[in-house]
Amino acid sequence: AGEMRLHAGEAVIVEADRGIDCGTVHLIGPMVHLRLKGRDQDESAEYPAVVRRATPEDLHRWEENRERDTETFLVGRRTIDRMNLSMKLVDVEWQLDGRKVTFYFTAEQRVDFRELVRRLARRFRTRVELRQIGARDEAARWLQEFKPVATQAARTQNLPLNPVRLSGQCGRLKCCLNYELDQYLHALVRFPSVDTPIVTDAGAGIVRKIDIFRERLWVQYESGEWVDLGLDEVLGALGITPKGPDGGPSL
Repeated sequence: AGEMRLHAGEAVIVEADRGIDCGTVHLIGPMVHLRLKGRDQDESAEYPAVVRRATPEDLHRWEENRERDTETFLVGRRTIDRMNLSMKLVDVEWQLDGRKVTFYFTAEQRVDFRELVRRLARRFRTRVELRQIGARDEAARWLQEFKPVATQAARTQNLPLNPVRLSGQCGRLKCCLNYELDQYLHALVRFPSVDTPIVTDAGAGIVRKIDIFRERLWVQYESGEWVDLGLDEVLGALGITPKGPDGGPSL
């Protein structure tokens, strides 16, 4: 950025709408071009220029604005309720220099919010912008790391692959499928895989289903009969030493 050699994680002051705002450097060098190319964005387009590095005073003001966001959010939500508008306020952001405040909202239908803008502008004595976002964008604003959702997440959690039940309002897989995925992956380390052959006192069979919460497994025998067995019993039949929840030997 000009003569400045910036690094990922640095706070900087950038050009904003009729003023300046505070931002954080996320990518530098060739990674920027790869990211833009991956998102089919025009590299020749104009982007907000970096003015300078952020000072301690800038960061202090940024923190004050974040506290101000909370109060502004409550005022905005009460105003929307009083006007009986069919919209949901999601987030509020004050520009660093205080020249603009942006209200993010979701709505199922088109909303005439011109009067709302006028009321909020009179209340806060600054430029007000209302920006409608989608349901998936709403979730992304609150997630620190927005990971893509894959059908494998549903399979890992033994959920039926029903598109109607697994899809959210945005028409794509629900973000919540990722919330407990790590816990499932951690717990499944203690279990044999589905379709693992097994021989017990009742004969030869195959592991068909797993219940990690009850630590039970369903085995289908060659006769066609299904029997649910405890995890330790199945591991014993497979000649595997049971592991505890932390991955160590079970006591």
